[in-house]
Amino acid sequence: MDEWTRAEAAHIAGRFERDLAALVAVSSPSGDAVAFEECAAIAIALAPEETSVERQPCSSPDHAPDLLLRLEGTGRARLLLVGHLDTVHAHDTHRPLERVGDRWVGSGSVDMKGGVVVALAVLRALAERRADFAEVALLLVADEEWRTAPFAHVDRFAGWNACLCFEAGQLADGEEAVVVKRKAAGTIRVTATGRAAHSGSAPEKGANALLALSAAATAVAAQHDPAGPDRLTAVPTVIRSGDAFNVVPASGELLCDVRGDSLAAIDAVASAVPTEVSGARLHTEQLRRWPPMDSREATAGLLARAAEAAGRSIVAAGRGGASDASHFAPVIALTVDGLGPRGGAAHNPDEHVRVDSVEPRAQIALAMAMAALGA
Repeated sequence: MDEWTRAEAAHIAGRFERDLAALVAVSSPSGDAVAFEECAAIAIALAPEETSVERQPCSSPDHAPDLLLRLEGTGRARLLLVGHLDTVHAHDTHRPLERVGDRWVGSGSVDMKGGVVVALAVLRALAERRADFAEVALLLVADEEWRTAPFAHVDRFAGWNACLCFEAGQLADGEEAVVVKRKAAGTIRVTATGRAAHSGSAPEKGANALLALSAAATAVAAQHDPAGPDRLTAVPTVIRSGDAFNVVPASGELLCDVRGDSLAAIDAVASAVPTEVSGARLHTEQLRRWPPMDSREATAGLLARAAEAAGRSIVAAGRGGASDASHFAPVIALTVDGLGPRGGAAHNPDEHVRVDSVEPRAQIALAMAMAALGA
C-alpha cells in the first residue's frame, strides 16, 4: 500500500468516532434549516483552515442553503466530493452516537454522516498536496433524503475530472466494493378527488377516495418485478385519506417509491394507475425523477489505479438506492459512489457504522481521490 494512503487512513480512523459523534449529536431531518446550520458549522470546523466556504441555494425551497467547501491548488485536475447532512429521522426518534459492541449506533450514522466525516478527512489530507489539483470541492446538501425538485448543482460541476460520493460502502463477494451502477428512482404521487356522504345513511351518494387510492396502490404494486428486465421495484409507501369515521372520504393522497434500470420503466408504472374508480377521480404525477447511473466502463481504469495504491482489491458494484452521484454521472464520466464506511440499518432506529470498516474504507477513499487526480 502507498505509505501516504496508509498513514492518512490510520489518522482518519483514529479520530473518526469523535468527529462522527459531533455530527450525529445534531438531529437534522430534511427541511430543518436550523439543524442543517448546526451541522454545517461542525463541517466547517472539521474542514482545513485554508478552505473557502460558500453557501449555495438548495434545490428544495424553504431549506437552508447547501454548503460548498473549496480548496484551490496549483495543479490541473478538479475533483468533486459529494455528501448530504440531512437524515430521515424525526427529532423525537433521534439517537445520539454510542458504541455498541463492534458498531457505532446513531441516527444518520451510516446514511450518511459517517461518509461526510470521511469526505472531510480526505479534504484535510489533500490540503497538504496542493500541487496535485487545481481545485477540490466538497458539496454537502440539505435535502438529499426528501428532494422532489430538480437538482440544482449539475451545471456548475459539469466537465470536472471526477466525482466521488460518500454514501455507505459495501462488500461484494467478501471484498471491499464501490458503487458504479444505480437504478433510476421516482416518487409517484396519486391524488384522489371523490365526493363526501354520510357513511351510514347514504354511502351510495358518495365517491370513496380511499377505495380509489387503494385501487391505485394495487395497480402500482402489480407492476413490481424485481427479477424482470428493468429490475423494477414498485412499492406503495404512504396513503392518507378520510377525516371522520362516519364520512365517505372525499379526498386523499398516495405515495409510491419506484426504482428500475430506466426512467421509462418508472413512467410505465405511473401510466398504469387508473384515472377514475367508482366516481372518484385520480390524478397521477411524479414528484421526483432521479436518473440511473452506470459508470462501470468509464471508471474501470480508475478503480484499477486506486486498487494498486490501496494495496487491495476494489470491486465495482451496483446498488438499488438513489444518490446524488446519479445526477453527476451524466456530466462527470469518472463518478464513483459508496466511498463511506460500511454499516447497516439505514433509516432505522439501529442505524450504525461498523468500527472495523473505517480504516479500510478510508484507504479506498484516499486512493480513489489520488487516482482521480492522476497523482
